[in-house]
Amino acid sequence: MSLSSFPNVAILKHTSIKEAFMVSKHSLTLKKRHNVLFSSSMESEDEEAPVADKPKTHDSKKLPYTKFSQQELPTIKPLMTPKWIVSMFLLLGFTYIPIGIVILIISNSMIEISFNYGAACIMNYSSPSNPLNTNNEMSNFMQNVNNPKTCNVSINVPKNMKNPVYVYYQLENFFQNHRRYSKSRSDKQLCGTSLKIGDLDVCKPQDSINNVEIVPCGMIAWSLFNDTFDFSTSNGPIVVDRGGISWLSDREEIFSSFVFPSNFPNNNVYGNSSQFIGGGKLNPNVSLNANEDFIVWMRTASSPKFRKLWGKIDNDINPGLVFVNITNQYNVYNFGGAKKLVLSTRSWIGGKNAFLGGAYVVVGALCVVLGFTFAMVHWRNPRPLGAIAYLSWTRKFEDSDN
Repeated sequence: MSLSSFPNVAILKHTSIKEAFMVSKHSLTLKKRHNVLFSSSMESEDEEAPVADKPKTHDSKKLPYTKFSQQELPTIKPLMTPKWIVSMFLLLGFTYIPIGIVILIISNSMIEISFNYGAACIMNYSSPSNPLNTNNEMSNFMQNVNNPKTCNVSINVPKNMKNPVYVYYQLENFFQNHRRYSKSRSDKQLCGTSLKIGDLDVCKPQDSINNVEIVPCGMIAWSLFNDTFDFSTSNGPIVVDRGGISWLSDREEIFSSFVFPSNFPNNNVYGNSSQFIGGGKLNPNVSLNANEDFIVWMRTASSPKFRKLWGKIDNDINPGLVFVNITNQYNVYNFGGAKKLVLSTRSWIGGKNAFLGGAYVVVGALCVVLGFTFAMVHWRNPRPLGAIAYLSWTRKFEDSDN
């Protein structure tokens, strides 16, 4: 039986649907009115907010509104087109190459003389009974303080060396950058700060002798370089200035004028002692900040092949032979090291070094090659650019509500 046979039911159904539709429409209208009232109230609050704001106090941490604080400063966003890229590479290349050539010319004009005296001096004392052919034999010879260790060598100076002429010693296969070696020092002790128990543990095993503190302690101080050089020519001796070879900041800040060497192990070695000699002795009557050789040595090198400044000659050295009397005391033979004496002049770029100029030339040449390569590729296979107006920083966005 269908609902049509019951007319009252059909009328009721039609009436209920119509009422439900009217109710839903009425609720929707109320919801819209509520949203309008809510948004208007929020806008009124926003408009009244500046009036209600209290004036800023001195303790306020809020930054003032500026373009800098809000990151609204004008910016430049260049478009890297092929022409710009090619031009930049060519500009860099044609700038770097002349700079590198100038640096190479200046570097080549510097005079640098290097002489490996370590091998030459030790072989002067070889004999049939002690040929000194091995590093162990050379090391044992150096450990005996009674053995003679002086030698005379001559160095040929090919060109006039204008003052100042810097005297360096160069060590090879000497790892001052080893972690345990570079940490084997007490900066508190060097600058005269009061020490606590355990502050000298970093210096072990060169921290104390017979429970007496070593000043200065550590492996770096114990292995102080102690070879000496005396220069002369046929016209007489050459004076070497040993002052001013260390950093002023080191003398004033790191090494104290009130700290003097005491109980230093190298000062207590006499004759053919079984104690292993580390390096040079320190005068107990000279403070640490006055011993510039010691200060230079304590600034450790970053590579196993390094140079350290030994002195400065304030007079020109004419072409010819320079005679050097060397006291060959520093033992590098037990670890297969090498010692060299270096005489060098300087310029505004430093000493003789072709690396910097060569690097400029190589980088400049690479930029030129890349520039011409990109230009050729763009010329043979041109590619039109897209519309710049569609870039994110050139478009004008509409209101998000729209």
